[in-house]
Amino acid sequence: MLNAGSNLPDSSPYIPPTPKTGLPLWLLAELTYRCPLQCPYCSNPLDFAAQGQELTTEQWFKVMREAREMGAAQIGFSGGEPLVRQDLAELIAEARRLGYYTNLITSGIGLTEQKIVDFKKAGLDHIQISFQASDEQVNNMLAGSKKAFAQKLEMARAVKAHGYPMVLNFVTHRHNIDKIDRIIELCIALEADFVELATCQFYGWAHLNRVGLLPTREQLVNAERVTNEYRAKLAAEDHPCKLIFVTPDYYEERPKACMNGWGSVFLTVTPDGTALPCHGARQMPIQFPNVREHSMQHIWYDSFGFNRFRGYDWMPEPCRSCDEKEKDFGGCRCQAFMLTGDASNADPVCGKSHHHGMIIQAREEAEYADQTIEQLAFRNERNSRLIIKS
Repeated sequence: MLNAGSNLPDSSPYIPPTPKTGLPLWLLAELTYRCPLQCPYCSNPLDFAAQGQELTTEQWFKVMREAREMGAAQIGFSGGEPLVRQDLAELIAEARRLGYYTNLITSGIGLTEQKIVDFKKAGLDHIQISFQASDEQVNNMLAGSKKAFAQKLEMARAVKAHGYPMVLNFVTHRHNIDKIDRIIELCIALEADFVELATCQFYGWAHLNRVGLLPTREQLVNAERVTNEYRAKLAAEDHPCKLIFVTPDYYEERPKACMNGWGSVFLTVTPDGTALPCHGARQMPIQFPNVREHSMQHIWYDSFGFNRFRGYDWMPEPCRSCDEKEKDFGGCRCQAFMLTGDASNADPVCGKSHHHGMIIQAREEAEYADQTIEQLAFRNERNSRLIIKS
């Protein structure tokens, strides 16, 4: 087993992975925290305004090359808004040259038909566009832009016209989930191939705004019923559109197998080069390695941060003796830290957790919450700096 505390230099002999350490198959390249929108459920860290200088084009090339040599097969270009990076086409082209399957995860703001052509020429395989709502007013209010909805519609149609699979993402919450039928109708009108109806997962800014975003159980049950009705209708018509409905952890009794286990298949690199086992881990009191200082090999196999919660030896009770630990790996470490202050605790979502009462309380609060959209804390640099000060 690799020594979690090893400080071996990058020039040390290659150590093959143990059976407990998988390959970093999925690389998420968070290119920037800059973004023209201000979504109150963004997964970016609350203190994003204080993060360091972004990696250069050449530094990203090095990250992609080393991760690919280790087995990474798929790369997602994300942010913030990745379109603000002027070198995005170059990064896509290099990823294609290295043999990655490439994804662009975007709000569509800043996208143009010429960029779609350029990205296609560079070798981009997949574009996912996110919407805030099916209603223009609500969408624009959440996005913080009066032109956002019209731009998204135009670019979604352009993406489809240029031969990409139409993949749309709608983040649902208590302020739009009751209109899920209209959301689905919009997706069908846009000829979507895949639609992710993803109820807020409460990390980053969504956790800050949880009281104003968590839907009630009744809202969720109704939304899933409507989604299933549309699934049946689409199947009967042999329609190609696939609907994926994602419920929030807060209404489950067992946690998700977060990232298929800590440091198992997923690797995130943030704008300043910090490497993480998931995009939410930066908030944790762990010194994670940086790609400016270490090779990807060292980061994945030897660094303390990536070994901290691998396997099962770190687990306290009730996880250690649980017969489901090989299914859920103890749940989400970030969620355990956010809610209990100790990342080693069982994910409070689990009904066996000593802290499950916190989840029950959140469900009860959702029944009576009356926060309006205007009262949410929006993700912008001003609010981020206020949070840093406090």
